[in-house]
Amino acid sequence: MEGMRAAVVGTGFIGRVHARSARLAGAQLVGVAGSSPASGQRAAAELRAPRAFASGDEAVEADDVDVVHICTPNHLHEPLALKALAAGKHVVCEKPVALDGPGAQRLADAAASAGRVVAVPFVYRFHPTAREARARVASGDLGRLRLLHGSYQQDWLLSPDDVNWRVDAALGGPSRAFADIGSHWCDLVEFVSGARIVRLLAHTAVAVPERAAVAAVGAGAVTFGGSSGASERQAVDTEDVALVVFETDTGAVGSVVISQISAGRKNRLWFELDGAEASVVFDQEEPERLWIGGRDRSQIVDRDAVAMAPDAARLVTLPPGHAQGYHDCFDLFVADAYTAMTALTSAGDGPGDVPGVVPEGLPLIADGVRAARITDAVLASAREKRWIEVPR
Repeated sequence: MEGMRAAVVGTGFIGRVHARSARLAGAQLVGVAGSSPASGQRAAAELRAPRAFASGDEAVEADDVDVVHICTPNHLHEPLALKALAAGKHVVCEKPVALDGPGAQRLADAAASAGRVVAVPFVYRFHPTAREARARVASGDLGRLRLLHGSYQQDWLLSPDDVNWRVDAALGGPSRAFADIGSHWCDLVEFVSGARIVRLLAHTAVAVPERAAVAAVGAGAVTFGGSSGASERQAVDTEDVALVVFETDTGAVGSVVISQISAGRKNRLWFELDGAEASVVFDQEEPERLWIGGRDRSQIVDRDAVAMAPDAARLVTLPPGHAQGYHDCFDLFVADAYTAMTALTSAGDGPGDVPGVVPEGLPLIADGVRAARITDAVLASAREKRWIEVPR
């Protein structure tokens, strides 16, 4: 990992998280690019980056950059990632990696042709307790899974005065709540359960039909930043809520509620997997423990490397009682991504030609394509009011 030279494009909340994790993974932060030259210069000073790129295009094509972290509004993900791959860079691209499934597949094809890694930050996979849940499913402790259900709820867009570039479909894409956070829920539940959603029925709702205009506050409006106070309004055409029921390739059925308007819920990604022998519950807001349910007795399993499966234990960075959280997940994700990138760069070949260089559970471009296809199916089902098949 030492020697990786990184550029971060997009300097809002998530761009700063990427910059931190890149440095902790041993990379040199070469520079950053903001939404304008001025914002890039401000961010470079705050992040102590030696360079402020004039644009994202300049950053992805810089000769002294090995990996580009793309943290921009969604409509720029695919074009910037394609340019980075064409320039021989590895990529860490925020989700959605493209505005639809075909765009995501174009990016996957480009990554395969370039022989470069595109990693996608489905970072909740890196909670040790989530990995422990996965290990218990794989070992058969829960028995055959019958029901997968849960929710991902936030409240940061509760008010008509709450606004962010994600509300504007031209910047965020045709799906907001589901593409932004529903994709995380589906990725994590498929990863933990081993099941794949093959058919779904969805309903979406715009609960706040008019909001403060993005143009009035600027595309750089702070994520999770609260009400804007802007008086100019705009109509909203991306969903605040998505309700989805689904069937899986293993015979299990499921449901999920996705919301960005649930008062008091800050970032509650919650799931329960119900098997023939036992159930397991994971809550991202309380990630230090799992609930294991049994007919005769239930138990709480704490995060403790000594008692966890090997793949979970390797992600434990602190002793029990010293809470691990979101930053730790992101740090572990970036470190694993750089491990894969460094190995491929050294070998000079594509991922399929270099066995053993992708750490267990690292989310890659195929996972980004998967998320885009599920999102497309949710939108199609809500629009057409019928069950939709999800491509494998």
